[in-house]
Amino acid sequence: QVQLVESGGGAVQAGGSLRLSCAASGRTDSTYVMGWFRQAPGKERDFVAAISWFGGRTVYADSVKGRFTISRDNAKNTLSLQMISLKPEDTAVYYCAADVSRRAVLSLTTRGYGYWGQGTQVTVSS
Repeated sequence: QVQLVESGGGAVQAGGSLRLSCAASGRTDSTYVMGWFRQAPGKERDFVAAISWFGGRTVYADSVKGRFTISRDNAKNTLSLQMISLKPEDTAVYYCAADVSRRAVLSLTTRGYGYWGQGTQVTVSS
């Protein structure tokens, strides 16, 4: 079992920055791939970014490339998402996710992750 708790959300103006964190507990040694997703009101949960165990592989949604950076610190069991140049369309609840399978695939879909946090709200005003 893996427990994930996000933090760092908030309200910012367009062009601003936020850093989201996700604290993992439980079987953290099995969180081979971790990712961030987001869900805006009335929309599906969309992929944002994912990272491999050692951080050597990352993948981003086209909409956030060059603005968001995913990273992880396995010693501290934390996953981070640095967000800059935020836009109103980035407004959503952001979720941390973990894949404990040994496939080590950087999945872009929610089906690739078995554990989820409760989410943290990010609101970007114009």
